Amino acid sequence: MKDRIISVDVLRGLTVLLMTLVNNPGSWSYVYPILDHAKWNGCTLADLVFPTFIFIVGIAIPLAMPIKKDDPENFLKIITRSLRIICLGMFLGYFYSIHFLGLQPGLLLLSIRLFFTILVGYCLIGNFKLKTKTILAVLIFITLLGLAYSGHENFAKVRLFGVLQRIGIVYFFVSLIYLKTNIKTQIILSASILLGYWALMTLIPVPGIGYANLEPVTNLASWLDSVLLENHMYIETKTWDPEGILSTLPVIANGVIGLLIGQLLIKPLPKLQITKTMAITSIGLIALGLLWSLAFPINKSIWTSSYVLFTSGIALLILSIIYYIIDVLGYKKWTPFLLSWGVNPMIVFFVSGILPRALTMIKIQDPENIGDTINVRDYAYHFWISPLFENQMVSSLLYSILYIILWSCVLWYFYKKGLIFKV
Repeated sequence: MKDRIISVDVLRGLTVLLMTLVNNPGSWSYVYPILDHAKWNGCTLADLVFPTFIFIVGIAIPLAMPIKKDDPENFLKIITRSLRIICLGMFLGYFYSIHFLGLQPGLLLLSIRLFFTILVGYCLIGNFKLKTKTILAVLIFITLLGLAYSGHENFAKVRLFGVLQRIGIVYFFVSLIYLKTNIKTQIILSASILLGYWALMTLIPVPGIGYANLEPVTNLASWLDSVLLENHMYIETKTWDPEGILSTLPVIANGVIGLLIGQLLIKPLPKLQITKTMAITSIGLIALGLLWSLAFPINKSIWTSSYVLFTSGIALLILSIIYYIIDVLGYKKWTPFLLSWGVNPMIVFFVSGILPRALTMIKIQDPENIGDTINVRDYAYHFWISPLFENQMVSSLLYSILYIILWSCVLWYFYKKGLIFKV
């Protein structure tokens, strides 16, 4: 860990842990409001998780590449890593679409799906030579995209965009911005992105609607998703995607803000000065975000510019506190637990997406309905955890906590063995 800035890994670990917590309740019908996403405008604890991770993606780029190497090999590394992350995310949408010889859902079909999961996961996370990584990533990307538009009914409605895809896209563009521009240009570029996105969303009339608006379904970002991602969007919205095309533009600004902080962290400055700079900047970002929200509301679903500033400010404020405790005061003994979460985020993102899908495919007899079956995930919650508390929100949260404990054991083992899985 001596070559890493521990405070950044700790913040990443806290972010991934919270992501796992909010994405895995016992029941989506019983979730504490702070752990659920805002229905539209507004910002909860859950809404801080994703932009904070994007912010950290930006920070990590100069930490991994303190000396800029703008050469073909480095560009190949960037595009390969981006494709590997994107393909991991895309495969999550394909898991339920894998069929074989007309097999009905069951243990045999699950085994086949897990076989392909392990195969794809190994190809995208395995430690190969750069050329091999690139070839595998390109082949998998072309295959997945080809299946989506092949006309085959199994893949006609797979989701193409998602959380990991957005991370991969942002990583690619922010890495190039880092290599090709200086700090002044990066500031101008991030401001231009945020102002440009605001102008697009509030000034451009929406085709078929006739006026610019920020409402669900009828806003410009939603319209663009419905045109370019038809049948390949988040299934619960159907007409737009929360990680869609146009709304990915301001996410790049989140990454660039993190990029600027990463460059601050590698400067040969006194650590206390760095802490003060981050804290003051964080307050400014939060204030600007709140001020802008009066005209352009804070909204995760369409990732508004005010949301970018506000969430980046919150993330930076938390980082400045952690940095002060660890790097200025030298208190590090409490960090290993969060470090174990912070150094292996992609394993958590990918496997945590596969595991619930796999558990829903394992069916057993439903004790309450003779002749019916229930998947083992729902069985564990409804018959083991739900009866423990009258308040079902507590039961739902307990399920999430138990899931966190399970992952903590796995990640702690990896951490103690020095196993870090990089994409």
